[in-house]
Amino acid sequence: MKQYLTLFVCVFLMACGSSKPLTQSPIDAIEGRLCCAMANQTAFAAFVDDADFVAQHLDPEPLVFISQAGGEDIRFATPDGQEAGAFQIKAKEETDYYLLVFHEWWGLNEHIRQEAEKYYQALGGKVNVLAIDMYDGLIATNAQDAGSYMQNAKPERLQAIIQGALGLAGSKARIATVGWCFGGGLSLNASLAAQAQSVACIIYYGMPISDQTQLAPLKGEVLGIFAKKDGWITQKVVTEFEQSLKALKKPANIYMYDADHAFANPSNPKYKKDDADDAFNKSIALLKKFVK
Repeated sequence: MKQYLTLFVCVFLMACGSSKPLTQSPIDAIEGRLCCAMANQTAFAAFVDDADFVAQHLDPEPLVFISQAGGEDIRFATPDGQEAGAFQIKAKEETDYYLLVFHEWWGLNEHIRQEAEKYYQALGGKVNVLAIDMYDGLIATNAQDAGSYMQNAKPERLQAIIQGALGLAGSKARIATVGWCFGGGLSLNASLAAQAQSVACIIYYGMPISDQTQLAPLKGEVLGIFAKKDGWITQKVVTEFEQSLKALKKPANIYMYDADHAFANPSNPKYKKDDADDAFNKSIALLKKFVK
């Protein structure tokens, strides 16, 4: 674990080595906040070199998902001159509330689309749900490919996709985020980038950020879902994150379940339904505070 924390510090220092002028456009400001914060994803990607981490993830079961809520695949512009994809479910009535959903290391597969719709239905169709494709169309069906896709996901492209998604939601949007594993860290990154627009950030066993300078812009309420038996996002890592949030007086609730990493994924051999259901109910309870 020490080597991963060392990597985190090194990447963090390199990412923050330059400063931006005080007069920034909104896009530049978002990019600046994402630049340093994205170091948590680089640190998380290093876990792929650990055979035990790879073995922890059972290949996802085949699933054919048909949206019952009118969900559809869309494309949106990103500030690097490209486009990105997402699975979008529009609210039943026009609203500025958005839930950004970030996939695990497998990619935007049918399981994530199904989970996105589960959140949509639980919230009564009162929120626009956007499950974002962070791999530009790549979907892994085995751990080897998933690890490769995650390690090859360039930080600058990840931040461009997040910027594009926030741009799609618009400057009046109220942003909530949720993500698992690889997507857990991205959920935090996106909420940091959304800054004043952020209302809630849900992190499922993703790499958090403990540096208070980087966490300072965070506005939304945090719900952290972690696992006591996780050998990578350890209790020490989680405790440091929680202590930093408390020091900054950020509203947050952090839960450590007596479970393993990825316990909320039904495809995982360590899946614990009772804990997964409890975590989901806590997530919905938080989101319902803002989605009215």
